[in-house]
Amino acid sequence: MKPMLEVRELRVCYGKVEALHGASLRVDEGTIVTVIGPNGAGKTTLLSAIMGLLPSIGSVAYAGADLAGRKVEARVAAGLCLVPERRELFGEMTVEDNLRLGAFQRVRHGERGADSDLGEVYARFPRLKERRGQLAATLSGGERQMLALGRALMGKPRLLMLDEPSLGLAPRIVREILHIVAGLRDTGVSILLVEQNARAALQIADYGYVLETGAIALEGRSAELAGNPRVVESYLGLNRSGPSP
Repeated sequence: MKPMLEVRELRVCYGKVEALHGASLRVDEGTIVTVIGPNGAGKTTLLSAIMGLLPSIGSVAYAGADLAGRKVEARVAAGLCLVPERRELFGEMTVEDNLRLGAFQRVRHGERGADSDLGEVYARFPRLKERRGQLAATLSGGERQMLALGRALMGKPRLLMLDEPSLGLAPRIVREILHIVAGLRDTGVSILLVEQNARAALQIADYGYVLETGAIALEGRSAELAGNPRVVESYLGLNRSGPSP
């Protein structure tokens, strides 16, 4: 399979403190790759650097092209999309207006099809269609995550990066959200999933990386990582009754 994303020896510093120490990973076309690890390991820093939100040293190649020097807007226009941990919705706008904002770059460049794409998002997220006139601030946590995903899909991403999509959600909702994420892979979207919920993430991912204190400590196919004694002890041992997507 062709790589959609290749990150090599990525380093990020906050002042004199290096938060990411030469991290390398790869996401092949049409696959889900997860990065698991504890709080403070550098997972969000990794995604932010790939997106161009943080200065970094190393190389990031997307769809075979080096992203060095390319601004965030150019990366978004090329089909690279990040759904941040905070979701960053516009609370005083309706669900539908938030969704349409996701297609803003495409519409601005003269692309058509936003209305049909909106219909596809509503078909994938019926709850959003039911609440399309409701203010985003009034949605539940799970609905806000669905809206964040739906807005990202309106941009027609080729690579979707998700930062802790299960954060703060009840186990039943986590299962629903990750089931939706797994379904996106079937549409051809490549996904880089950052998660603290290692058990749930490894159940839907094809390949995984363990990030600890800013460095890749382990990597392998998800089934292999799920059976690795170190991963079981550190990330799965206390979550045996965790949610399954």
